[in-house]
Amino acid sequence: MDCCRKYHFTNMHSGILSILSVLLGSLFSIGCLIGAFVYFRRKRLIDDLPTSKTWGVFIGLTELKGTAKTETPLTSYLTGKQCVQYAWHIEEHWMRTVVETYRDAQGHMQTRIRTESGWKKVAGDDQSIPFYLQDDTGIIRILPEKASIHGIRTFDETCSRDNPLYFGKGPSAEIANSTHRRRFEETAIPLDAMLYVLGQARERQDIIAAEIAYDKNAPMFMISTNTEKQISKSYGRWFWFWLVFGLILAVAGIVVQDIVIRFDSAARWQPYTVIIGGFFVIFGLSWLWIVYNSLVNLRHRVEQAWSQVDVQLKRRSDLIPNLIQVVEGYRSYERDVQSLLVALRGQAAITPEQSGVPEMKGFSPSLHAVVERYPELKANESFLKLQQALTDTEQRIALARDYFNEVVTFYNTRLEIIPDRFLATITGFHPRSLMSTAEFERAPVQVHFQS
Repeated sequence: MDCCRKYHFTNMHSGILSILSVLLGSLFSIGCLIGAFVYFRRKRLIDDLPTSKTWGVFIGLTELKGTAKTETPLTSYLTGKQCVQYAWHIEEHWMRTVVETYRDAQGHMQTRIRTESGWKKVAGDDQSIPFYLQDDTGIIRILPEKASIHGIRTFDETCSRDNPLYFGKGPSAEIANSTHRRRFEETAIPLDAMLYVLGQARERQDIIAAEIAYDKNAPMFMISTNTEKQISKSYGRWFWFWLVFGLILAVAGIVVQDIVIRFDSAARWQPYTVIIGGFFVIFGLSWLWIVYNSLVNLRHRVEQAWSQVDVQLKRRSDLIPNLIQVVEGYRSYERDVQSLLVALRGQAAITPEQSGVPEMKGFSPSLHAVVERYPELKANESFLKLQQALTDTEQRIALARDYFNEVVTFYNTRLEIIPDRFLATITGFHPRSLMSTAEFERAPVQVHFQS
């Protein structure tokens, strides 16, 4: 009877253990799949987003490349480098001996001694300031608060207490069980460093210009000293790592079950087929979901890019004629003033006897002085501003057109490459045509002034 109970308990225990192993393996593998597709989605976003110029940044998610600039740089704590952001920390090594008691397999109390060690953070800080990103077209302000920042490692040193750095930059008091070793690390974004920025563009509050800042609705906000290619490759490696690791965990759960419960040869491969098959089904559905949403977002980005072109064309057709009217009016005003002054000067040259008008004492000399000075003309400055407005407007249109063509190129490429091509064909995505000047440009505004 006792043998039967023991056998029943052993089987129940083995059954519970096998179920837990499969369940935990499946849950952990699904978690790994989620992590893998988080990186896959980020990689797709970076690959699909074309790089904008600072002068042509429009409202919305933007990718930029340029150098970090500021007139009031920070000075990093450990290296003293001029930078726009830095982060540092100091860790101290500790070691202690622990005596513990435990109960062995026979139920007897035993004592053992073990050694514990590790690193504890004892100091650290990070600082950042708003800065400007500069490229070949201009600058744009970056607000780095809440951004994912990947700086350059500027300092990494481990030393003992006989090194001046130990107490010079670190705390004056040591932690308990210290081994008198400290590790100093610092990362920073140096001044003039080449940066890759991906974030939400919005309108500045102080001037009419765009800036990049944190937005809780934006998918990413990143400031990195790595290149776009390096970041994309890094996300790709993490995607494959979590994908393979998840598959290993799924298989490991079945292996544990196979060890605990000996299946007959006919049914041994059934759990492997079910779990691995389910893993790839979830993988396929997740891939379809990510890729389809990526294509939808890319199509919306094409439509947004076209609307920006239309906005710039509308700006030209509305703004330039009004500017011309203002400059023309100012020119006419100065011309009338000049004519009036010439007439007054001619009248001032006539004597009272010639004009038959009594002499107005004190009037002619002062008028003569004013006429001889000649008022400063301002219309030339208005013409220069109009010329600058014309140049800026045409440059904005060109940048908007180039951005549209880049987005369309990314979109069309996604529709042609495999396996995206099959999904695009099934779901009804169609290529878009690139813009040429003759196809989209409204009639340019002609500038004519009456003589």
